[in-house]
Amino acid sequence: MEIERKYLISHPPADYTAYPCHFIEQGYLSTEPVVRIRREDDSFYLTYKSKGLLEREEYNLPLTRESYEHLIKKADGHILTKKRYLIPLEDSDHLTIELDVFDGRFKGLILAEVEFPEREEAERFSPPSWFGEDVTFSGEYQNSRLSQLL
Repeated sequence: MEIERKYLISHPPADYTAYPCHFIEQGYLSTEPVVRIRREDDSFYLTYKSKGLLEREEYNLPLTRESYEHLIKKADGHILTKKRYLIPLEDSDHLTIELDVFDGRFKGLILAEVEFPEREEAERFSPPSWFGEDVTFSGEYQNSRLSQLL
């Protein structure tokens, strides 16, 4: 189960590039249901996600590089590329901000996601002051939707 909140970011912290970072490239074989293929550094995955905004089922299966390279050619829409910075959330011993800084077609877009172990904690969450608009419930900034924009 994936439980996460998502926010638009206009002004990330000045030191965000000092945190651990992963290069991510991903495409979608389907957006309803969501079937995604992702390269994260040198790891490759196929992911299924059910419908939902705050909370939804998510299953990840490992892929080989060869399988990923074969499948990425079959992706519908745009291939998304981004750098994901992992920033520990202050005042929390278990939460991490995943700061996604997009490249390519969506260069300039920055989103922050925080994943939670339970729905109640997500509903109580008070974001840091540098977070912008909460876009969790709009669905407008789901990566699967971005991949389909003209």
